Amino acid sequence: MSPPSRRPALLIIDVQEDFCPPNGSLAVPDGRSILPTINTLLALPFPPHLKIATKDHHPPTHVSFHTSHNPPLQPFTSTITIANPNNPNETYVSQAWPVHCVVGTPGNDLADGLDVDKIGRVVLKGRDPRVEMYSAFRTPLRNPPLETENGGELAKILLEEEVTDVVVVGLAGDYCVKASAVDCVEIGRELGKGWRCWVVEEGVRSVGGEEGWEEAKRVLEEKGVAVVRLDAVKEQFFPGVDV
Repeated sequence: MSPPSRRPALLIIDVQEDFCPPNGSLAVPDGRSILPTINTLLALPFPPHLKIATKDHHPPTHVSFHTSHNPPLQPFTSTITIANPNNPNETYVSQAWPVHCVVGTPGNDLADGLDVDKIGRVVLKGRDPRVEMYSAFRTPLRNPPLETENGGELAKILLEEEVTDVVVVGLAGDYCVKASAVDCVEIGRELGKGWRCWVVEEGVRSVGGEEGWEEAKRVLEEKGVAVVRLDAVKEQFFPGVDV
């Protein structure tokens, strides 16, 4: 078991059919290959209700979709300027993507082969059609924050459960994994909790392949996120547990 002073949570980011080859509409290269690593983590004795999966849960007209604009944008290359619905002076630039993870479609499902019976909670994100949300914690909007997205659900769980460390895996390393891990550290500091965040390298694949992941790793490490191997997680939190 993990040392008594540590209370780790496992955060599985957006491991959904639309992000997995061969049929996902926004398939991350080699994305399905992370499933054995994630299933190994799920078999470790994290508190069951702290094995948390997130899902992109988009309406069919989500602003990130290239088809939601007139004329349609070019996926992967076009960009979109998104304004805060409550403050038009606050804007950010985001990527245009193929239609993906639409509510009620097979692509929205957690990936086939993931040990979903071991997942204790699912946190939904990307439900507001007006804004893009890579991070599972919050949108990029700060002035004011857009609380309608998921009401800070993930941070509330970590607070209520007195979590000390967050182990992160999923898709994609250079977008939603990176944004979630950075926010985990930053929000932990803002709340005075100092959450330590660990991204397991074997459990991540990136839209930009190895080049995209190397750049993401640089950002993660600059922001205070530890990028580690699976064995390091076992040693840190579950010494002596054989999985």
